[in-house]
Amino acid sequence: MLEQLLIFTRGGLILWTCKELGNALRGSPIDALIRSCLLEERSADAAFNYEAPGAAAYTLKWTFHNELGLVFVAVYQRILHLLYVDELLSAVRREFSLIYDPKRTAYDEFDEIFRQLHKEAEARAEEMRKLKQAGKAPPLLAKKQVQGAALKGSQQGGGKKRSGGNSGSVNDEDDGNSDKRHGLVSNSSNGHQNGSTSRAPSSIKGKENGLPDSGAFDVSKLQKLRAKGAKKNSVGGASKASKEEPKKNVKKNRVWDDSPSESKLDFTDPGDERGDGVIEDIAADQGESMMDREIVSSESEDEGDDEFESAKASAKKKSWFSSMFQSLSGNALLEKSDLQPALKALKDRLMTKNVAEEIAEKLCESIVASLEGKKMGSFTRISSTVQAAMEEALLRILTPKRSVDILRDVHSAKEQGKPYVIVFVGVNGVGKSTNLAKVAYWLLQHNISVMLAACDTFRSGAVEQLRTHARRLQIPIFEKGYEKDPAIVAKEAIQEASRNNSDVVLVDTAGRMQDNEPLMRALSKLINLNNPDLVLFVGEALVGNDAVDQLSKFNQKLADFSSMPTARLIDGILLTKFDTIDDKVGAALSMVYISGAPVMFVGCGQSYTDLKKLNVKSIVKTLLK
Repeated sequence: MLEQLLIFTRGGLILWTCKELGNALRGSPIDALIRSCLLEERSADAAFNYEAPGAAAYTLKWTFHNELGLVFVAVYQRILHLLYVDELLSAVRREFSLIYDPKRTAYDEFDEIFRQLHKEAEARAEEMRKLKQAGKAPPLLAKKQVQGAALKGSQQGGGKKRSGGNSGSVNDEDDGNSDKRHGLVSNSSNGHQNGSTSRAPSSIKGKENGLPDSGAFDVSKLQKLRAKGAKKNSVGGASKASKEEPKKNVKKNRVWDDSPSESKLDFTDPGDERGDGVIEDIAADQGESMMDREIVSSESEDEGDDEFESAKASAKKKSWFSSMFQSLSGNALLEKSDLQPALKALKDRLMTKNVAEEIAEKLCESIVASLEGKKMGSFTRISSTVQAAMEEALLRILTPKRSVDILRDVHSAKEQGKPYVIVFVGVNGVGKSTNLAKVAYWLLQHNISVMLAACDTFRSGAVEQLRTHARRLQIPIFEKGYEKDPAIVAKEAIQEASRNNSDVVLVDTAGRMQDNEPLMRALSKLINLNNPDLVLFVGEALVGNDAVDQLSKFNQKLADFSSMPTARLIDGILLTKFDTIDDKVGAALSMVYISGAPVMFVGCGQSYTDLKKLNVKSIVKTLLK
């Protein structure tokens, strides 16, 4: 049974809800859909599952009317598996768009229209269910299969009349083509039931244009011509190969005197010198953390990329005027086929920037869902429209949805008389201990007392490494040695910090792979027992597709092994080794997209001062250039 169906604008104004259903939804499934799916560019997903309090679970499906800026959402209990929801949403979208007026806010007359649409959808679903139980094909599918069988028989008969003496080969050819056509008709009938009624006849017609009975050519003659062409090509290719065999490249002798070499031996790009600026900044800021600064692309980097883009554009076969005219002329409403070329180029560009393939694919699907059916403005290119939509989506994804001001949270916890606890988690070798020391150095510069907790009791030398950082920073460290329960060590460290009036406790944990169940269970115990204020995932900026696997499995394991009603997941991300990736900044996008957690710190060097904030606009610009 359908729980609720509502229509609202993209601005959040509810235009119509089904009063006939009138079911009070538990929790806030619509808010969760907007917050977790629509605003996070996951609108291309098939459905959204919501776990409501009180053991209630809902499934939400939606569709858009991009030209009018409307959103249609249907809510039903997950256990029911209603099959008519997609068809009902399409019908509601079609009928409501006919009466929609931007100046109106009430549509009481739509109640009767929806009641009729709902009954028709339920009746069709019931008919389909009965036919499926009886083992019969649906009426539309049966009709298409009969037409396909008749078409097959007529084509076979025509082939026999034309074939003459070569009837056997032609009949075999016709049988193969007819089988393919029969499969196409069946597939098109399935598409007709799913709503794509207009494409099935055109695809069948296109197949018929190439049939042997159209009189355009004879299949046997075409096969003979192909065979002759293949022989000529093989003979010509062999003769060319024999002629070109003597021409071989001979290695030139090296010139050992002081005269300059004729060939270019240095293949480095003279315009790609981006290290000097970074080194100067670090040398100038020794003794002061870089957290007050943001990552900004250098001017030389922008200039080099602009030259590359201009050279790339000049190498195109089409002239500027012809390409501009072709992009301007077209349908007023955007269709999926119009968007595919621009989206394919954009997806490839994102993947070259180290964005995970799965994330790039989902982003492009979300852009299609938001632009399909939208009316283009005058003198607007499709590529620029797609580029602007992707830029807006990336800005929305990377912009934090909650406060990332740790200093304010620390002072708030200090007023409550308790230390602010940060737990650093991640896989092996990403730099958790080093970047923990950088965060401690930054906090010390803001006159905040810090204590380190050595909870990596698994790796040899981990306690000594943290002890060295504590000695250099002149801050206390709480340690219990190795082979101890890290959850108990963290708990005692927090108690010690409360007695010593320390403002912040930085908890170092052992590196662990996302598939290591014993270590993931121990990490979940540490988080559940101590309830830290912030759980930071430390990840490398070098990872590509593995970022999706790491973060998704970390969150999944923390949720599975949690003993609390509301599981504590990853709250923020610390990206390390950001100074080694050049413009391959896609890991930031992949991690934020898969976890929903913001990037709070960026490690960009080996010293304590090499810690920065993330400049979202600069990252988006780098991703799209």
